[in-house]
Amino acid sequence: MEYTYLGRTGMRVSRLCLGTAAFGGYVAKQGEYGSLSEKEAFRMMDAALDAGINFFDTANVYGGVGHRGTAEEMIGRWFAQGGGRRERVVLGTKVGRVFELDELDGPNKTQGLSLYKIRRHVEASLRRLQTDHIELYQMHHVDRHTGWDELWEAFEGLVRHGKVDYIGSCNFAGVDLHKAQAEAKERRFMGLVSEQQGYNLLNRFPETDVLPAARELGIGITIWSPLARGLLAVDMTQPLPPTLTEDAQMLLENRRAQMEQFSLLCRDLGEKEANVALAWQLANPAVVSPVIGPSTVEELEDSLRAVEIRLDESTMKRLDDIFPPPKEVSMFKKS
Repeated sequence: MEYTYLGRTGMRVSRLCLGTAAFGGYVAKQGEYGSLSEKEAFRMMDAALDAGINFFDTANVYGGVGHRGTAEEMIGRWFAQGGGRRERVVLGTKVGRVFELDELDGPNKTQGLSLYKIRRHVEASLRRLQTDHIELYQMHHVDRHTGWDELWEAFEGLVRHGKVDYIGSCNFAGVDLHKAQAEAKERRFMGLVSEQQGYNLLNRFPETDVLPAARELGIGITIWSPLARGLLAVDMTQPLPPTLTEDAQMLLENRRAQMEQFSLLCRDLGEKEANVALAWQLANPAVVSPVIGPSTVEELEDSLRAVEIRLDESTMKRLDDIFPPPKEVSMFKKS
């Protein structure tokens, strides 16, 4: 495994981040929790640590409607086994989305951020995770109704009291990153160290705004859905897998020609589609870690190959031809 710094911090994280959105998701048809059972989730996290992945990503809402918090609870029970599990993990979780379990919030049980909500939700996350601190606490979305004076007051308090080490954001625009950092600077606070974006070969829009802003500000980019809901892991020279999600199938309707060309390129390279897609992201100097969501330990182990792949200039050009970047943008040129 390779490691890099999380943005401009001195903390090093693995180039692949283990995502836990599938931990505890409720499957109504089967009447049981999870596309990953707790036993399988434990195996996954142990395998990730064994492979050198020290960066884990979760959120207080992961677990599905009516079962929010289940993913954090699973991670907490895994930590409780000991063996240095907690000490070896750089943990990121999130706050800001609707949380059905917080019935006592009354009219404040809405999507968004406030000092009131952040204080309550960080304490609940710490209890579920069975830990006394969180390395990276991330805003799940922008809150247009809460000012940065209140937001930074809330997050500064968590940092000063040792409950949180660093603050990150998710789904912010470039202008939001600039505003956040300007307000933090006024307070002599470090501000944001990371931004999590939906970014992949089929969605290169962040190259126009968010990625350049993040590089300028020293904010590290992590990536949700790096494989476009699994579509970028499909070998188009073979029959489509029955496990392909509805989102991926809808995306394929308009992107089939590109995906077929991509699979042919991967065959020429002798590499799996998922690993080429991840290696392309890792070649971008703005990117710290894609957040991968393997469904099996075998998929996790396959993903490790992505860190080893070095795509040459001709291959990068072919990828640009298949998946054209936004005009006049090239995030792969080093400054």
